[in-house]
Amino acid sequence: MDKVSQDCPYPGCFFCVMKEGNPSKRRASILKFFRDLPSQDDDGQVLPISGLWNTAMAHPNDPEFIELGIFQCMAALIWKGLKNHRWLAHDQNIYIPYYAAHIIGSYTMNMEEFAETAVHAGVIPPLVELLSGRLTWVEQRVAVRALGHLSTYASTFPAVASHGKILELSIQLAMSSLEMVYSHFYQYVDRRVSYHCDLLTRGMGGVEMESRKAEEWASQLQCWSLQLINCFAFKPDFLPTICKTEFLMKLPGMWGGLVNENSPAGIGLLRTICHHKLGRGPVASCPGIIEALCNIACSSDDWQYMAIDCLLWLLQDPNTCHKVIDKAVPALVDLAEITNLGDHKKLGDSIVNVLQECIQFQGTGRNPISNRTKELIEELLNSRQRLKWEKNMPKEDLHIKQAAALVVKLEGNSLFSSGNIAGAASKYSEALALCPMRSKKERVVLYSNRAQCHLLLQQPLAAISDATRALCLHNPLNRHAKSLWRRAQAYDMLGLAKESLLDAILFINECSHSNDPDLSLRQNKVPDYAERLVKKQMRAAWLFREAAIKHGRVHCEGDAGNFYGHDTDDSEWETASESDIGNDGRDEMDDYDDDDSEWKNEDERKDKYDKPSLKDIKHGYNVQLAEGEP
Repeated sequence: MDKVSQDCPYPGCFFCVMKEGNPSKRRASILKFFRDLPSQDDDGQVLPISGLWNTAMAHPNDPEFIELGIFQCMAALIWKGLKNHRWLAHDQNIYIPYYAAHIIGSYTMNMEEFAETAVHAGVIPPLVELLSGRLTWVEQRVAVRALGHLSTYASTFPAVASHGKILELSIQLAMSSLEMVYSHFYQYVDRRVSYHCDLLTRGMGGVEMESRKAEEWASQLQCWSLQLINCFAFKPDFLPTICKTEFLMKLPGMWGGLVNENSPAGIGLLRTICHHKLGRGPVASCPGIIEALCNIACSSDDWQYMAIDCLLWLLQDPNTCHKVIDKAVPALVDLAEITNLGDHKKLGDSIVNVLQECIQFQGTGRNPISNRTKELIEELLNSRQRLKWEKNMPKEDLHIKQAAALVVKLEGNSLFSSGNIAGAASKYSEALALCPMRSKKERVVLYSNRAQCHLLLQQPLAAISDATRALCLHNPLNRHAKSLWRRAQAYDMLGLAKESLLDAILFINECSHSNDPDLSLRQNKVPDYAERLVKKQMRAAWLFREAAIKHGRVHCEGDAGNFYGHDTDDSEWETASESDIGNDGRDEMDDYDDDDSEWKNEDERKDKYDKPSLKDIKHGYNVQLAEGEP
């Protein structure tokens, strides 16, 4: 390669080549550079590779380097690092396999034709070697990312699938990634590999920065492993390998999306599995997985619809319906008044139709269900029938029913204020029976008020049910602040830290948009009681908590704070029913009335709230709640 700049001390310098003004000479020089680089042992090779990495991330759809042989070059460099340990340890060559695999992943994430070129260039075998752990977890992270991109295209998936161990390696990596990163990087600060620290922080070092980035990268390692497995899960032939009990049981707990906000995490893979008949059987037979799906289905997270899909598909399958129906129905009944959820239109109607089919199956002797489950479905169907009747009632009669419900609700509020919590709950139930079905705003209040009663009566499951119903009725969906807070407390009582954390963060976001003086954030300050609960759940839901416990570094809830940086005095944490505002744990009951706009078509009602961004909501592991920072 000709030397381009007389001032550059390196013959054939890549950066000088890129400055060549003659397009023909420039292309010829780049082609020669890619061809010769793997055979050279000169110092400073990492500099052009890091430059190519920056270019690949900034311009992943640019075909120039693809046409000139960058994939062959990167594959050869990975092989060189795997086979020549002397070269790998020299100068800064230790970085090169990481950058090479990252470059392959960046150039294949959008363009199928680039992926086809990469496969023909032989990138898969060296990526598989990195995936198997021949180097370190850092290289595994970029290898699984690149293989995941190659697997998303119909034309290149067979080439990936032909390497039989890729699927099993990915499954093992998804299960072990958090513990691996914890034990190899997080646990012993003084033993951290220096080039890992440099890669994670890109020169902006510090132990705290390294630790936070390690959590993010560990989450990505798990999420990208799940993405790769998901590509295999679309093919029924691979489901027997995927649907092993040990793996399925761990999937609902893979909540990497709290850090990687665009990842559907374990629930996304479960949805793909449940879409196939071959996958539904193992899922339905897996202990605890239906309960976990119900918890996710009743959450306020973007994954909610995925869990609902899983439950509905399991109920529609005659071979799995009887195994899941008694656990699934209580959750789905609470969700039956959802209108639209994401791209799912009239989701509540779909839930009702499926549950109605379950009753019909039961009537024919198939899929027998418990009496309690049957009662819940019949109550739901009766409420739908009641809505139809009300459509034909004179408007004056509906207002009379609404006024009667209001009187009973005020009686409940009075009983609540006097300390008769059970009596208040009974009055709210009576008011719900009177209140017109179309009076959604008033029913939100009644369900939310009854949820608070259940909290004080130490009935967290009933509180979750009522709060969920209120959130489903509310417009916009899942945005009623007091119901979010009450459900966050109920989840806390059950030890469901992640569910509680999501609701508590959403509650804080709603407070920041609320016109209610009891909820609005005075001087933009997070309420103390909400901050305490969020900090508690951030400790309990710490990404590395399970690994830390396994390695003997966390013995109780408070100890997690030693590693995460929180105060570890458990005495500050109040019980769920005590952590609310004032009145010995009894917060104010909602007490507003419906106006005439209640009778308007729900689709015509203007959403006066600004939707909080996912970034605001789902950064629980990486943000301390401070004054003025929701």
